[in-house]
Amino acid sequence: MEQDYIKLIFGLKLKQIRTDKNLSLFGLSKLSGLSKSYLNEIEKGKKYPKPDKIIILSEKLEVPYDEMVSLKLDKNLAPVGELLRSKMFKEIPLGLFGIQESDLIDIVSSAPVKVNAFINTIIQIAKHYNVSRESFFLASVRSYQEANNNYFGDIEKQVKLFAKEYQVSLQNSLDSGDLAEILAEEYGYSFDDNALNELSVLGNLRSMFIPKSKTLLLAKGIGEAQRNFIYAKEIAYNYMGIEKRLYTFPWVKFDSFDEVLNNFYASYFAGALILPQDSLIDDLKTIFQSATFSHETFLEIFDSYNASPESLYRRLTNILPYAFGMKDLFFLRFSHDKVSGRYELNKELHLSRQHAPRANEINEHYCRRWVSLKVLHEITINKNDHVFDVQLSYYPDEDKTYLVFSSATKDPFKKEQFRSISLGLLVNNPLKNKLKFIDDSNIPKRHVGVTCERCSIVDCEVRQVPAKILKRQLQNEKIERIVDELNTTFGK
Repeated sequence: MEQDYIKLIFGLKLKQIRTDKNLSLFGLSKLSGLSKSYLNEIEKGKKYPKPDKIIILSEKLEVPYDEMVSLKLDKNLAPVGELLRSKMFKEIPLGLFGIQESDLIDIVSSAPVKVNAFINTIIQIAKHYNVSRESFFLASVRSYQEANNNYFGDIEKQVKLFAKEYQVSLQNSLDSGDLAEILAEEYGYSFDDNALNELSVLGNLRSMFIPKSKTLLLAKGIGEAQRNFIYAKEIAYNYMGIEKRLYTFPWVKFDSFDEVLNNFYASYFAGALILPQDSLIDDLKTIFQSATFSHETFLEIFDSYNASPESLYRRLTNILPYAFGMKDLFFLRFSHDKVSGRYELNKELHLSRQHAPRANEINEHYCRRWVSLKVLHEITINKNDHVFDVQLSYYPDEDKTYLVFSSATKDPFKKEQFRSISLGLLVNNPLKNKLKFIDDSNIPKRHVGVTCERCSIVDCEVRQVPAKILKRQLQNEKIERIVDELNTTFGK
């Protein structure tokens, strides 16, 4: 057992026993002959008393010695103990969020019963919404991204140092062959394009790294852009000296939070290498300074990089807040099964605030007026590899408008499966000052909702189900108004 944990548990137990006996710290000091400051240090988990002092406390409080030194906690404190010694809690580097472990100890020791109630609440919420260890870690990484406006200057600098050291141009589109050469010559990699395809059970596994032989296994179905990203990510792991890492893409399993966090770092490095910061900023300035929005210009710039739509949109979430001050944005990835007709929001990132839409609705129907779903519908009925569109989405209930860019592509590994990537920017005065094309009449404007069940739009032509939740909310508000009126009438 870690010494800090043992000290904290003893302190929690002592405080609980003292308060159960209606003793103040001053009272316990008078009763035991131990100083008030010393007892306070014990209760905060900062000191552990010597056996002779424990004997005194045991006798004066009339609690058996063995019970006092036992690490077993009663039902009121058990959840606190479970949290403090849990693997999940230990894995998360609290310093990442500017939290010191001593801060948590102070919080727990100052109000253990209230903290216990809070922890129980969190546990119940997690169980109710089926929050897995994976979901918890991913949410922690997203929170870390959001806290830093999703821009990490240290990694950007490392990318530039790498490019200089290996004479990789950050002005021209990267070729996967050049990255493969670096992996082979500098890091001893070999490549196999057949092994993954011989095992159909592996499904949509794109790549797998075998550390013992330094062999990178690649699926045949991956395109040039995705191959480029995989190679760049492998370079990141090696160049940044990352040892705790994931070995498959997408991942199959992970053993620690560090692996999940390092996967993000490597992905960030890869995105910054394939879509260089300075070059992308110049291209965005060209788009933003035009009085009209040109689909063709946007897609030409898009095609000038050897990157997938997802890589580009993710990279924009790094560059827009940093270079243009556009911090009110969201990133979404939807998947769509043409056979079942289901739309699933499976990745999201929100900067500055929680924007609509969000994946917080259970078994509800997302608004079909979103451009994210519109491009998905379009790609299912035509033979294009990439469907792109832009839309101004107005949410009447929130009185907010978002400029949303969205791209849909086919899933190369799943039949009749499609996905869309979307980037939404909150339309406010700062954004209007930066985007000259924001008033372009050719950009479609639509009233949208979040889900059909909560939507107030009347006579929506694509509504899937009635607004039953909204109806219930309005009914409750009506009842509240009537109750207030009755209180006013009969309370005189």
